[in-house]
Amino acid sequence: MWLDRISGHSTPSGVPFDSRSNSPAPRRSSSLLSPAPPNSRPSQNRQGSSLSVLLTPSDSTTSLPATARGVNGSVLKQGAARSRPSDVADPLEVLRGIIGKQKGDIETNECPTTSAPEAKPLHLVESIDFGGLSLEEFVSQVGEPRRATPTDVSAQTLQQFEKERDKYQELHAAITSCDDVSKSVEMYLSDFQSELGAVSAEIETLQTRSVQLNAMLENRRKVEQLLGPAVEEISISPRAVRLIAEGPIDENWVKALNEIEARMTSIEAKVSGSSSTKAIEDVRPLLNDIKNKAVERIRDYLVSQIRALRSPNINAQIIQQQRLVKFKDLYSYISRAHPQLTGEITQAYINTMRWYYLSHFTRYLQALEKIKVYPSDRNDILGGDPSAPKTGHIISSGRSGSAAHDPFSLGRRIDILRTSNHMALSAYLAEEDNAFHGIEVPFRNFNLALVDNISAEYSFMTEMFSTLSFHQISRKAVEIFEPVFALGQGLTKQLIENSTDSLGVLICVRLNQQAAFELQRRKVPVADSYINGINMQLWPRFQVIMDLHRESLKRVASNTGRSAVSALSLAGGDDLTQSSAPHFLTQRFGQLLHGILVLSSDAGDDEPVANSLKRLTAEFDGLLTKLSRSGGDAKRREKFLFNNYSLILTIISDTHGKLATEQKQHLDEMLKNVGKRG
Repeated sequence: MWLDRISGHSTPSGVPFDSRSNSPAPRRSSSLLSPAPPNSRPSQNRQGSSLSVLLTPSDSTTSLPATARGVNGSVLKQGAARSRPSDVADPLEVLRGIIGKQKGDIETNECPTTSAPEAKPLHLVESIDFGGLSLEEFVSQVGEPRRATPTDVSAQTLQQFEKERDKYQELHAAITSCDDVSKSVEMYLSDFQSELGAVSAEIETLQTRSVQLNAMLENRRKVEQLLGPAVEEISISPRAVRLIAEGPIDENWVKALNEIEARMTSIEAKVSGSSSTKAIEDVRPLLNDIKNKAVERIRDYLVSQIRALRSPNINAQIIQQQRLVKFKDLYSYISRAHPQLTGEITQAYINTMRWYYLSHFTRYLQALEKIKVYPSDRNDILGGDPSAPKTGHIISSGRSGSAAHDPFSLGRRIDILRTSNHMALSAYLAEEDNAFHGIEVPFRNFNLALVDNISAEYSFMTEMFSTLSFHQISRKAVEIFEPVFALGQGLTKQLIENSTDSLGVLICVRLNQQAAFELQRRKVPVADSYINGINMQLWPRFQVIMDLHRESLKRVASNTGRSAVSALSLAGGDDLTQSSAPHFLTQRFGQLLHGILVLSSDAGDDEPVANSLKRLTAEFDGLLTKLSRSGGDAKRREKFLFNNYSLILTIISDTHGKLATEQKQHLDEMLKNVGKRG
């Protein structure tokens, strides 16, 4: 039986069913040797050597290449026949000699079977322990399992197939369903491929179209870059036209006007050049109509606001800031579009504001005239008679009356120059004030109000009438305030015309200088002529009053009669010649000198105060010398002069400035020369 496995016509071996039997790959034959005719049987003594050469334990059919595993061992036989030396016996013959000729071999040789060759065992044993037995004995041992016959293998294969038939059917169904799925996937992929081809064609078409559109867009952009600015320069939006013709005058109206003016400027520039086109010629009449309509509406608006300024109890600054300055571009536009109309509107405004300020300052002046002013007459001078009745001097139409007042003492009157309150007194408070004041109070309040109004008006005019030059604006502002300037000059004249209040006049001079400095700080040149005119009124009057003081001292000194001296002395009768106390004229002169020096601490050399004061001081020195000689011995006269000059020096000791220093030096020299003078 074992020889049947190695013969070319042996039946399949009875090894267990291999799972590879279902594989579609061709089965490999385990027979590696071809049968040979049963002739010469080798002797027994060559058994071991033949097996050691041909069938070593390490020999395995699996080690042969695939080309050597041909069916029925034909390739091997051919290789053996080709490679066997001539002096080497056939291995098959040697093998048959070892195991002997079996019955099965004879039958097989006589009647060869057509069964398939036995399959190769699943596992091959590399070394077999024969135990000293021959192959036949080893095979025929009792208790060893019999090698399966082809019939057993077939029966075993059928049983195993029956057991696993359901699994095979399920596998077959799964394969069938997979085939169906594969067919559907194949169909889907085929459809997808066709659709993808269509989409690809569409994308290609769209890409071509996109390139065309990009080219068209680029061309349009180039055309727009060329034509856009030109079209924009001559086009006017309907909204702007409708707003100019019918809309209310506000910020949007001004913006629309500026837009239309810009278009008009551009079109006029093109018309004046060589780039005029039919479109420009078509749009010009429309622009002229819009221009005329805008001028008409601006004229009506400005005239209505100017008329509103004449309304009673109206605040002009509200209209100026909220109605006129806010839309100052309207005046600028009309000055360019219609200069003649602009001049008429400007003159109408000047006339209106001229009336406005004149009426308001007239009412304010009437209120200031009700302020009570300290009375002042020709007796309120250094050499005046203190016992003479006061004639009284107040502003015309003011309340009559008198009050205790020292015209030679500055006192708290200096506070009006040092105050930080720069607000003018209201008309209502001026009418209700029952206290007495110096002439500087109404003078200061009127000029404060005037400076504030001039500054506000000039600031408005420079902003509103920006198309005019500063010189033109200044002339028009002066034209507005000329009547008010006349009122101020009239008030000043009324205050100082009959007054002998030298300190009050000098305070008015300093107030006028402060007003001039304030106007310079605000850069308002409008009131320069007014300030200079007031100075021309105040300084001459101050010099006149100083001359009155000097003349009064001269008159006292020239009267050598005892009655005149007694009348001016604090000690009358015989005590006059015996007293060395300071004269009351010295007290007056010291207080007056102190007030003038305090008010002139920052005075310049060009002021007439210094000259007037020198003449007055010289006259007073002469008077003291004459009074000292009126009686008594030399010692009394020396003491008298010393006391008088010491009193004056004490009174003016807290004064500062160049003029005060000069007076102090003069008094020191007089004290040194008292002995000589006496």
